[in-house]
Amino acid sequence: MPNELVVLDALTLDDGQLFHNRKGKPRPWIRPLAPLADTHGHLTCFDGHDPAVALCRAALAGVRLLVVPVDPTDDVPDAPAFLDWLERQLERARQHLASCQDGGLAVPQFAAYPNAPELLDDVHIVAGAHPYGSASLDDAALTRLDALLDSPRCVGVGEIGLDYGPYNELSRDVQIAAFRRQLAIARDRDLPVELHIRDPKDPDDHSAHDDAVRVLRQEGVPQAGCDLHCFTDGPQVMEPFLQLGCHVAFGGAVTFKKSDDIRAAAAACPSQLILSETDCPYMAPVPLRGEECEQAMVSFSAACVAQVREERAGIDALRTYEDLWSNACQLFGLPVGR
Repeated sequence: MPNELVVLDALTLDDGQLFHNRKGKPRPWIRPLAPLADTHGHLTCFDGHDPAVALCRAALAGVRLLVVPVDPTDDVPDAPAFLDWLERQLERARQHLASCQDGGLAVPQFAAYPNAPELLDDVHIVAGAHPYGSASLDDAALTRLDALLDSPRCVGVGEIGLDYGPYNELSRDVQIAAFRRQLAIARDRDLPVELHIRDPKDPDDHSAHDDAVRVLRQEGVPQAGCDLHCFTDGPQVMEPFLQLGCHVAFGGAVTFKKSDDIRAAAAACPSQLILSETDCPYMAPVPLRGEECEQAMVSFSAACVAQVREERAGIDALRTYEDLWSNACQLFGLPVGR
């Protein structure tokens, strides 16, 4: 977790603009038509952002729900310490937000959602061993996982799954065993799961997705639901997961110039299964690509998804914004706030 004595960035909101590039130039953004949900945004992995500042900026961008993934084999070696740390970040974010509002920066309001919670009252966690930590899912890690899953803030198990990409040296058997074990935990606790699935580098090799579908069919998708997090493939790869009733989450990659296949998937995804996320601090969206991503940037990804679905599928942009919000709330058992 970041050292709280180090101020990693500043709000840079003196000009009333939420987003700036590294040279300080403002970047315009599209105001959301409904509350925004970041269904997968890390808080423990920032290099250049203060987590409390990021939470404040997200609230000012219209984010009303954040789900933070935490890993008991990696970034959370002590569950109670992490949960205390999270509460401190939220309190610091409240202080930042009060100062911003005193200076004339307002949190967006949504007339159709008068009872939607404020972001800083709607931050939750999912907990699980990332595929990178599959071999470390021992008794001690499972004890930490249980402590995280027992937290009132916990709404799911994740991110779990399979990673056959170039950064993971663990065998497929080890990963599949950890995946099965955590699916069973989710079923026992009646919690949804967030999946991390990465294929090998060969663009024609979808073996990680194929194996994940096979495991889900064998073990059963948890009744509470399943989210295919950070989807970066096309409609064909997505289809078997849709047949299983899985949600599909789109992040910054949907905005990239060469991501036509991802945009095709975003256009084709059923309205009741589509989600928005950032996976921050990774994959900042255009026009901030190359920056460290933060939760507020879900506004760019959601706008892109809404535009793509309107242009390619004839789905009104407001409908997409509303689907992105209501689907996230329903998956994690949270109030929509109508």
